Amino acid sequence: NYKVCFCLHCVILAFCWIYIRKFQSRQESEVVSTITAICALAIALISSALLPVDIFLVSFMKYSNGTYKEWAANNETRSQIEDTVLYGYYTLYSIILFCVFLWIPFVYFYYEERDDNNENKCSQVKNALKYTIGFAIVCVALLLIGSAGKRGRVYGLPALSFSISSLTLIGMLAVITYTAYGMSVLPLNLIKGTRSVAYERLENTEDIDDVEHQIEKLKSKCKDGRPLSSRDRHNLQELEGKLQVLRRRGRHLEIAERHCCTKVGSALRPFKIVLGIFFILVALLFTVALFISNLDKALHSAGISSGFIIFGTNLTNPLNELLLALQPVFPLDYILITVITMYFVLTSMAGIRNMGIWFFWIRLYKIRPKRTRPQALLFLCMILLLIVLHTSYMIYSLAPQYVMYGSQKYLVQVRNNSCTFVHHVRLLVPWSAPDSQMCTVTRSYLFLHKFWFFSTIYYFGNWAFIGAFLIGLAVSCCRGKKSVIEGEVEADDSDISDDEYVH
Repeated sequence: NYKVCFCLHCVILAFCWIYIRKFQSRQESEVVSTITAICALAIALISSALLPVDIFLVSFMKYSNGTYKEWAANNETRSQIEDTVLYGYYTLYSIILFCVFLWIPFVYFYYEERDDNNENKCSQVKNALKYTIGFAIVCVALLLIGSAGKRGRVYGLPALSFSISSLTLIGMLAVITYTAYGMSVLPLNLIKGTRSVAYERLENTEDIDDVEHQIEKLKSKCKDGRPLSSRDRHNLQELEGKLQVLRRRGRHLEIAERHCCTKVGSALRPFKIVLGIFFILVALLFTVALFISNLDKALHSAGISSGFIIFGTNLTNPLNELLLALQPVFPLDYILITVITMYFVLTSMAGIRNMGIWFFWIRLYKIRPKRTRPQALLFLCMILLLIVLHTSYMIYSLAPQYVMYGSQKYLVQVRNNSCTFVHHVRLLVPWSAPDSQMCTVTRSYLFLHKFWFFSTIYYFGNWAFIGAFLIGLAVSCCRGKKSVIEGEVEADDSDISDDEYVH
């Protein structure tokens, strides 16, 4: 088990290193920001594995007929396992709090305060600490609010749960913005593919000729010594800038045409189409499951004051039923829940990659191969940390019964003609089971529903997510194919950065 965990962590770190290095700007890269981005991304991916492990452990305590296994029959043993899982949540969630409120802000402001000569390190650290203290005060305030009125052993859980739930609200906004769009843009980009390199080069050459002709036409106005008007000078400047971008674009297209990756991508085109169709079907399945789950809460929960919480399912949820159907074939259900978790992470990455990082209507940073600034990578990793926090609630919304109890069952005795028949049925209401067979609730569920008002906000957030996905799907369908060098050439790029990318 330890070897498997070690290998898994190595794979995650290797993926994070490759991903960060792929988008990192070679000109502005710095060791501290690179290490921070890699570690933060790794923590996000490792944290996403908490929920599948939690579900597996509570399910592993019982046999398929509903009786507890010998080693789990003791309440004390079960409590120890529950505490171990809870401490795991404490540890990883505490690390996330440390990253979001201390580590990432300090590195971000440390880089922001760097001067051109990079000499005054003490002033750089001092200013970064000054801004980071503000984040630390917010963290302490959230912990104190969450622990208000609590004493003794229960002090830690409400404090940490309130802080994490507060961050999860921000993660909900990121999920609505980036994950919903990523779920539509990722599969459709795979299905559509990219434009032909040869056609793009031909089109770019024609654009260059057209711009050069316009420039010559403007310059001809001043051949007799007359100065250009301010309007003509402005137009000439814009055309020269456009010509520079088109020539850089031509160089990149020429390299792309010769590159082996372009040829391999063309050969894998059928596979990409199949993968895209699969991803869009998964996205539609998630949307339908989320809609049914929210409708079930709207119809059968106690309403806003209870956080729209329901125990079990009253409407047939396709994803929940699929997970329950896979339970007899170990470990298919755990593989599926892990795949679902990673799917949310990957589509979130795709959404951030395509949209960039925004603050309301202001675009802060672009995420581009080998051109992304260190601050943008830190923002990206922080957003992913927040998205991972909200992913647990999203998965609970998709398959509520499974996330609460996993594959646990309990025995029901039915008397018929003086004979007793023992059946095992799936638990719908936890306290309906006999005390000796009470099913164990996942620790994730306790974190998610410690405060009812957060659950209420998450409920309405799910409706917003469905709407955002449908809008993103419509926008993605209307857009044409991407360029083969999408994001590589922008008007604000310098020639130095262009040469750096080419070489």
